[in-house]
Amino acid sequence: MKTRKKLGLGRRNEKRDVRPVWAACAALLDYPDERLIEGLDGIAALVPDDPHLQPVIEHLRTHSLRELQVDYVKAFDLTRKCSPYLTYFSHGDTRRRGLALVEFKETYRAAGVEFDPSEDELPDHLSVVLQFGALVDTAGALKLLLDHRAGVEMLRLALENFDDGDGSPWWGVVAAVCATLPPLDGDEADAVRRLVEAGPPAEEVGLGGYGDPALQAPPAAGPTLISSARIPVGAP
Repeated sequence: MKTRKKLGLGRRNEKRDVRPVWAACAALLDYPDERLIEGLDGIAALVPDDPHLQPVIEHLRTHSLRELQVDYVKAFDLTRKCSPYLTYFSHGDTRRRGLALVEFKETYRAAGVEFDPSEDELPDHLSVVLQFGALVDTAGALKLLLDHRAGVEMLRLALENFDDGDGSPWWGVVAAVCATLPPLDGDEADAVRRLVEAGPPAEEVGLGGYGDPALQAPPAAGPTLISSARIPVGAP
């Protein structure tokens, strides 16, 4: 994992089509199951030259499914700062988080898709946002990512420094996402620094009908992504 720090995050091509990267990242951030492992060749074909994602794909290929599932839960479900739910970083378990989740659903609805409320997932899961951007509305997803940029960067840093600095295998996925975003400006960099120092808000008031799986075990099949249309992750 030490090679991860040699990969730059500052070079961004504004004309680059980010959809293949986002589609690949959406799949790789899913809870590991047999379907994901079987689809690795297709995911790799989407991003053949991506320096962040190819090591992740190789890691998934060379470790047992059980190992991958244990590592995934250890990182994303048992570590507060590694939550994949974007509103958790800005609102924690506060009343404001419920309103923020509604904004995600409204963004999806405005693009013509409905988030499936019957699934054990929340609309602010990074994997959901990325699939939405890859297959439905790139601009809408980009706005959600930029509105929660500090949380995305916080997740990247937390995964990079996970396990006493050894890093998480999934660091490269979030690093690849960050590499598709504009460079951080001064205010955003300050917001990231404050979030790293303080962590997410901790007031626990519940989220009503949304539930809060941020610190629970993932569903057996991993996140169900966008809408009743059941759009699969794949090439845009």
